[in-house]
Amino acid sequence: MVEVKSFATTRRFDAAKMQKLALFESERFFCDIYCLLPGQEQKPHAHEGSDKVYAVLEGKVEVRVAGETATLSQGEAALAPAGKEHAVANRSGAPAALLVFLAPPPSHG
Repeated sequence: MVEVKSFATTRRFDAAKMQKLALFESERFFCDIYCLLPGQEQKPHAHEGSDKVYAVLEGKVEVRVAGETATLSQGEAALAPAGKEHAVANRSGAPAALLVFLAPPPSHG
């Protein structure tokens, strides 16, 4: 059976903080939806041994990877290679939503 999810029913925004919503997860990767209102951001961090992709579904975000910054719009994506510090922020005046893929998932044991 094909597992199907809806962006429209999964995504949600919260004025208190950026939302990280699980969409798919396996032993080899996970995919979340990040929902950011204007001014919200994810703090800089890194994943040793895991690559991350930010893909914009709606709106515009600023992605920082290894000290370099790029502005991404709907339909654009950016790679944060394993071990490189990265962050995402919504500096625009409108809500933004992204698909975020991480492979392999970091171990939490």
